[in-house]
Amino acid sequence: MRVRRSFFAAAAFLGGAGTASAQDAALIPGQPHPWQMGLQEALSPIQAQVHWFSNYTLAFIIPITALVAALLGWCIYRYAAHRNPQPSRTSHNTTIEVVWTLAPVIILLFLAVPSFQLLTAQYNPPREPELTVKATGYQWYWGYEYQPIETEGEAAAEPVSFESYPLLEEDRDGSGKEDRAVYPHLLAVDSEMVVPVNTVIRILSTSADVIHAFALPSMGVKVDAVPGRINEYFMEPLREGIYYGQCSELCGQAHYNMPIAVRVVSKEQFASWYAAAADDLAGANAALTAQIQSAGDVAVAGR
Repeated sequence: MRVRRSFFAAAAFLGGAGTASAQDAALIPGQPHPWQMGLQEALSPIQAQVHWFSNYTLAFIIPITALVAALLGWCIYRYAAHRNPQPSRTSHNTTIEVVWTLAPVIILLFLAVPSFQLLTAQYNPPREPELTVKATGYQWYWGYEYQPIETEGEAAAEPVSFESYPLLEEDRDGSGKEDRAVYPHLLAVDSEMVVPVNTVIRILSTSADVIHAFALPSMGVKVDAVPGRINEYFMEPLREGIYYGQCSELCGQAHYNMPIAVRVVSKEQFASWYAAAADDLAGANAALTAQIQSAGDVAVAGR
C-alpha cells in the first residue's frame, strides 16, 4: 500500500510539474519555469551551440551509463558468492584491456573536437563588435560603462555609465516594475543594462573588490570578474525582451541577491535611450519602459 501511494504521488507530482511547465513556458517565452529539465531557451547563437553540444554529449553519456549499470548488475548476479564459490584467479585479459583503453580514447576524441570548436566560437565573435560594455562587479551590485559610440561623420556620443542595484520590494510601487512575472523577486534591478537586438556586443568583465562572475544563461554568457584583470566575452541577442542572470561566483553574504538584468531593444530604441541616458538616466529608462509597455512588446527571457 505504501509503495502504491508513493507511485501515485510521484505520478501526480510529475504530471503537475509538466502542466505547470507548459503553462509557464507558453505565458513567458524564454524564462525558466518550475521543474524545467533542460537548459534555458537559446536566445543567442552561442547558446544554441551550447544546446547542441549538451544534447550531443548526452548521446554518449546515456549509453555509457546504461552499459556500466548493466555490467554492474550482471557481475553482482553472476559472481555472487553462492553462485561462484571458487572465484577465478585470472589477473590479465589482453582483449579486455585493449578495449577499455581504446574505447574511452575514441569517445573522448569525439567529445573533444566539438568542445574545442564551441570554445573557439565563444571567444571569437562572428564580426567586429558594434558595442562595448564594461561590467564591473561590486559587493553586491553591478556597474556598467558604455564605450562612447562613434558615428561616421559625427562626433562620438557622450559616454554612459551607471550602477545597477537589486530592486527592493518597497521600491516597486511607482517604479513601473510591479509585475513580478516581468520583474521577478531577487532578479529585478533598478536600472537594466540596455543593448540593441541583433548586435554583437563586447562584454568587458572585471571586479572592484572580490571575484564575481557575470552570467547570463539564455545568452550563453558566463565570464569571471576578477579584481585587477579584464576578461573579454561577447553576446549577440536575437530577441527583444528582458534577460536575467546572476553573479555565479560566491562573493559574500549577499551573493544570493546580486542579479543581472539586460534589456534588449530595437536599434532605434537603443539609439534614443543612449542619447538621453548620458544626461538623465532615470528619465531615459522611464521613457524606454513606457514606450515598450505601450507597444505591448515586453518579453521576458532567461534568468
